[in-house]
Amino acid sequence: MIIDPSEEKRELINRYRRLLRKAKPILKEGDARLIKRAFTISLEAHKDMRRKSGELYIFHPLTVAEICVEEIGLGTTSIISALLHDVVEDTDIQLSDIERIFGKKIASIVDGLTKIRGVFEYGTSQQAENFRKMLFTLSDDVRVILIKLADRLHNMRTLDSMPRQKQLKVSSETIYLYAPLAHRLGLNAIKTELEDLYLRFTDYPVYREIADKIDETRASRTKFIKQFVQPIKDELDKLKVPYEIKGRPKSIFSIWNKMRKQNIPFEEVYDLFAIRIIVDSPIDQEKSFCWQAYSIVTDYYTPNPDRLRDWISTPRTNGYESLHTTVMAKNGQWVEVQIRTLRMDEIAEKGYAAHWKYKDANASNESNLEKWLVRVRELLERQDLTALEFVDDFRGNLFTEEVFVFTPKGELRTLPMGSTALDFAFDIHTDIGAKCIGAKVNQKLVPINHVLKNGDQIEILTSAKQKPSEDWLRFVISPKAKSKIKDLLKEVKKLVAEDGKEILLRKLKNLKIEFTSQLNEQMISYFNVKSKLDLHYKFGKGILNLADVKRFVENRANISTKPKAAIVDTSAKEIDKELKAKGKYDDVLLIGDNMDMVEYKLAKCCTPIPGDDVFGFVTVSEGIKIHRANCPNAAELLANHGHRVIKAKWTSQHEVAFLTGLKIVGTDRVGLINDVSKIISEELKVNMSSISFSSDHGIFNGEIMLYVNDTRHLDLLLGKLETVEGVVKVSRFDSGMVNRS
Repeated sequence: MIIDPSEEKRELINRYRRLLRKAKPILKEGDARLIKRAFTISLEAHKDMRRKSGELYIFHPLTVAEICVEEIGLGTTSIISALLHDVVEDTDIQLSDIERIFGKKIASIVDGLTKIRGVFEYGTSQQAENFRKMLFTLSDDVRVILIKLADRLHNMRTLDSMPRQKQLKVSSETIYLYAPLAHRLGLNAIKTELEDLYLRFTDYPVYREIADKIDETRASRTKFIKQFVQPIKDELDKLKVPYEIKGRPKSIFSIWNKMRKQNIPFEEVYDLFAIRIIVDSPIDQEKSFCWQAYSIVTDYYTPNPDRLRDWISTPRTNGYESLHTTVMAKNGQWVEVQIRTLRMDEIAEKGYAAHWKYKDANASNESNLEKWLVRVRELLERQDLTALEFVDDFRGNLFTEEVFVFTPKGELRTLPMGSTALDFAFDIHTDIGAKCIGAKVNQKLVPINHVLKNGDQIEILTSAKQKPSEDWLRFVISPKAKSKIKDLLKEVKKLVAEDGKEILLRKLKNLKIEFTSQLNEQMISYFNVKSKLDLHYKFGKGILNLADVKRFVENRANISTKPKAAIVDTSAKEIDKELKAKGKYDDVLLIGDNMDMVEYKLAKCCTPIPGDDVFGFVTVSEGIKIHRANCPNAAELLANHGHRVIKAKWTSQHEVAFLTGLKIVGTDRVGLINDVSKIISEELKVNMSSISFSSDHGIFNGEIMLYVNDTRHLDLLLGKLETVEGVVKVSRFDSGMVNRS
């Protein structure tokens, strides 16, 4: 690539001026000078650096700052922090230098955006540690997360220039952590784009197919929308209030998700687009105007009573407000209609940042988000979680929808969807949770594991004799309840362990053996427990007794107290030399860059076959496992352990058979199974491992496990089976065996 320095310089000046232009409405006196200072420092710090695409590195922080202003609605502090977000990590500039020039606030934000360096022990994950570190700043400043989302969005937009395994790693982190985080902070536009980009880089053929089909239906869709909204427009005009009606297709990712979850083709996704009605009403009349618009829509089109969602009366935790209904159009097509005000629409698109603009006008929205932030801070304060456990708990906080329930006095409480009476008890108070024996839900007596529904009114029943048990952890889903139960169980365990220590000391005294730290270590090793707390706890519970101590004394001379060798958390880099992997068959799979001969296994969770887009994952105990790029476990593996990912691609395939599964749906008839079997066994000479069919009221469902050579062989088989009379759909499915590493 030929680079023209003068052209680059012109582009750099244009981008800088564009940033200032977009920021101008929010700049106060002296802000432009500070932004210029930050830009100059970043330009100097990154002067010799280029991105993988070949462009100047400084374009990245400039674009991140622009996203912060234009797409999220942040101010000067965020612009400066975005311009400086990589300088501490990549250059000699220290945080102390940033604090001296720009103050503590900006230094703190930049620190939150700077990755942790160093070597991580076995059982930890650098990605998880960095994510936890970044989230610690939630306690002080949400802008760290918002700038990080802008950074991630630009990285995803420019992922084309990265190698394949890096694309998989970054995309998986995005769908696993950053897209749900954008959703929870109300950044709907960014969340949608991140999801679409994830699909583009992990399964491009599927992404392209859906995008093409959306394009093909654009003309007919535009015509349909025009006809659909015309009578609604005529009535809205009479209200004498400014309004806008938009019709847009669902995101590619959400269409794909629906196709995958419901196992249906594109043509059967009925709600491919949504109509959005946005009214510009005064804040004190918002609810009234929204319901008037709803009334107009349902005067012309019949609503589906099960699909009405009122998020105006009870906004979502992320502050989202809107009325959603699904109505039947005149041509028999279902259409989703969203009704909201201009203020609600801005909050729905720009999320948390937009709350500051309206916080005086409608404080309840901000308090909803604040409640979620309080829950996150409670999670951050827990010291007993590893980084991976923390990320797992945090995702639980991100993904769950809410259930709205009431106390006996009518106070509204918001809990994660799927919460039980025990979750509710701990949400009220730890002491009430600890003594909970049951509940009355809508005046009916229910057990502590009763799952709550929207609108339930709950009264908790307690007993002074009640004590938490390990089983309780299976009955709760909210992070708060889990955390409190674990704390209570630890306290109980400590008390039992104290009694156990006394019991052990008495037994040793009876045997005339002195209790020493070395003896304690030997007993921990002999009884195969993790710590002295666990050892003493077992004596306290009576699991270990005098006979066990005598047996220990007899074998004491042979017990070693040397620490067990640490398991090494193998990194893909350590075995990244080019090779032909000697797997089950030679010359089938190429792994890494110039590696020696190694063994590999095909992951059971996604059963890859030649022709699939795959990656290698270095496991702790089973060598390299090969997963499909769209494996159900790929996002978690790559997001948490990206350093263990290794390149893998199929090469010249021999006539080797790989096990895969087919699902067949159709209308039942005599001889159908025979026709299907003939094509598989006789016409295409494919061996079947297992076959099962069931029929219900004339509809049959079949699952066949069979051996194919590669994806071309599989496509040929799918095409042949679809021609069988009565067969409606044939699709590949994963074995369903979740084996994550």
